[in-house]
Amino acid sequence: MPTYTITELAREFDITPRAIRFYEDQGLLNPSREGAGGRNRVYLPRDRTRLKLTLRGKRLGLSLSEIKSLVDMYESPKDTEAQMHRFLTVLAQHRETLEQQREDIEMSLSEITAHEDECRRLLAERQAAK
Repeated sequence: MPTYTITELAREFDITPRAIRFYEDQGLLNPSREGAGGRNRVYLPRDRTRLKLTLRGKRLGLSLSEIKSLVDMYESPKDTEAQMHRFLTVLAQHRETLEQQREDIEMSLSEITAHEDECRRLLAERQAAK
């Protein structure tokens, strides 16, 4: 079975070793330790998969607790249906948040456009009065 060092995983996923240690502290990764005093972390394919799933969850905008919950369910094949239902729930909640943010952004952009139009109109009036 292949193993990975923290440097190899950091390079593969284009993140820092510090980020990997952070995910470890959050309970998302659990490498074994080797060497004098257990200084060297050894990551198994399971850890690599968990890191990949964690980074996917981050790209989707999920919180670390949501990611941990989903990744922990991934560990248990008998719960794949429960995992999918939970994932659908999390995605629906995230979609709702993003749609609200989009609505807020569109409203803000509309207000900015109105202010820009008003400023242009006032500038045009001043130019015409000269």
